Amino acid sequence: MSYSSSKLINSSTCIQWMWQSNLNSLDRSKSGSWNYYSDVENLMIEEAFQTAELQIVFDNYYIDFKLNIQVMKTDVTKQNPVKRIVSNGEYTASRQSHYTCDAISREHSFGGQYGWIPPFIKEVRKHLKLQKNQLPSRDSSVVSTIVEKAAMGIIEEGKKVGQLNLAKWMAKQLIERKDKDAKEVWKCCAHLYSLESFLYKTLNETMRLVGVNQHEEIWRSKVRTLGPFCLLLWDDPITKKATTAAEKITVYRGAKLTPTQIDSYRDICQRPEKYGSFQAFTSASRQRNIDDHCPDWNVLFIMEIAFAFTANIRQYSAFPDEEEELIFPGVCFTVERMDFDEIKQQHLIYLKLRQRFNSMYNKFISEASSVSEQIYHSILSEYFYIFSKILHRMTRTLLVISSIDYPRFK
Repeated sequence: MSYSSSKLINSSTCIQWMWQSNLNSLDRSKSGSWNYYSDVENLMIEEAFQTAELQIVFDNYYIDFKLNIQVMKTDVTKQNPVKRIVSNGEYTASRQSHYTCDAISREHSFGGQYGWIPPFIKEVRKHLKLQKNQLPSRDSSVVSTIVEKAAMGIIEEGKKVGQLNLAKWMAKQLIERKDKDAKEVWKCCAHLYSLESFLYKTLNETMRLVGVNQHEEIWRSKVRTLGPFCLLLWDDPITKKATTAAEKITVYRGAKLTPTQIDSYRDICQRPEKYGSFQAFTSASRQRNIDDHCPDWNVLFIMEIAFAFTANIRQYSAFPDEEEELIFPGVCFTVERMDFDEIKQQHLIYLKLRQRFNSMYNKFISEASSVSEQIYHSILSEYFYIFSKILHRMTRTLLVISSIDYPRFK
């Protein structure tokens, strides 16, 4: 049974609630602008509607189901009509930001290289006082505690942005699974991440600050609140190995970048030995036409996966038709080439995703550069399959006798 059949996802994924924002909002004889509620709001509203509640209360407003209106809590005279429609899985404007790069500075929209385990994850592990091999996917005794801390952190962050009720709803989904195994917890985390909400936005905005000196204090301050959820999502117990070139997977992601940001990719393109990296979780789609829904994007990233940790979260997502592929923090990339679509007036940036491991890996890449692409992919996949098997056998012993920071083994 797919996760979309579970309690967390119900018929509300096919239902959209909307509110009207015209100035004379209660005059239904006049047309106005209809707006979608966020994914979490939509789920909460439909949940209350299905259980025949008279109203549902949010931080700044409440909805009266009998009158079909939204009422501001600070001024009850400010009322807007609401309606319930069947969406048929249509792509809404609110979903655009899920597949759009949010730049962390005026210069770049990606980070530097920090090794296999992202710095944010390392700090989370230290904060939680976890041992080297003590991750949720390996040690079931820590799952419940980390889930509780993740739920509390979500509530705290939600309160900061005026979305306490939404945060409590998301935290409740996690708490209901705290006594489940790591796989069920991860499925819940993947689902919550797929929703349009403050959670994924705040988490990724925070992680993209890693490496920016003037923002170090900011991202470190989020380790306590967002860190536990981040660790649960990063420590994927279902996807056992990295995605390889043999699988021939290409994913797509849009962006609206400044000329300076676009030039930063052009700089990498002109220097084949140079890598960039995604320090945050990065959502992409297996659908090539994702940009058809977002005409304001001026960049489309076309990303070929050579060897990287990614997860297909389609069956756990509230929007399975988007075919979301989640790229994990720390994945590196090279810019293979850049084109320009004259019709769409859009830059096409072709990336190749590669996990960077150590100096031996870099040496191998350099030596393999003269080999044809097809042979190279084959050799690369085989090389790392053998290499990972050797390391896997050595891990248990090494983790006991060494204090070196070892990467997770999927």
